[in-house]
Amino acid sequence: MALDPPVATLIDTIRAAPRAGRRRLVALAGAPASGKSTLAEALAQGLNACGCNTQVVPMDGFHLHNPILIERGLLDRKGAPATFDVLGFAHLISRLHAEDEVFYPTFDRARDIAIAGGGLIGPHCDTVIIEGNYLLLDTPQWRDLHKHWDLSIRLDVPLPTLEKRLIDRWLDHGLSQEDATARATRNDIANAHTIAQATLPANVTVTTV
Repeated sequence: MALDPPVATLIDTIRAAPRAGRRRLVALAGAPASGKSTLAEALAQGLNACGCNTQVVPMDGFHLHNPILIERGLLDRKGAPATFDVLGFAHLISRLHAEDEVFYPTFDRARDIAIAGGGLIGPHCDTVIIEGNYLLLDTPQWRDLHKHWDLSIRLDVPLPTLEKRLIDRWLDHGLSQEDATARATRNDIANAHTIAQATLPANVTVTTV
């Protein structure tokens, strides 16, 4: 995946960004299948190589538990904004600004559940890259996250490209073309459209080229 600006330039931009608290908090936002996780790991690897102690915190640990989603009729929309604990996530972000040691929940995709206390940000961590779909979403509660970011990066990928990637994901799981298209359209593609229609400005926009 070729990026504009490239990873090296993004690393320089992150290192130059001022911080409001003890750690630099970098938001990496983008739609499903935009390449957030891949870019977050590349940035963390590059920053660590430069001597800047960096960790990645995915938003996925704040998925609501499946029984709660079933009770609310939201299981088939898992991954939509309403299926996350946004207030719990905001509390974590506020703690990362100030506390020496912060535990955070992780997400086990194989079991489709969040694991409480599965990750740890320690006192030597200088920069945290937070990656997730809705870090720049301009809707109630989600937009309140914007004030916490020392630097925000948005991945801009054309919707037709996202749609193809999302359908291909389900094809790779063995679904037929019809079922893969229906599965992707019902949830992830709908979420991609939600992000496209209500996005706050980012400090840096990264496009795939």
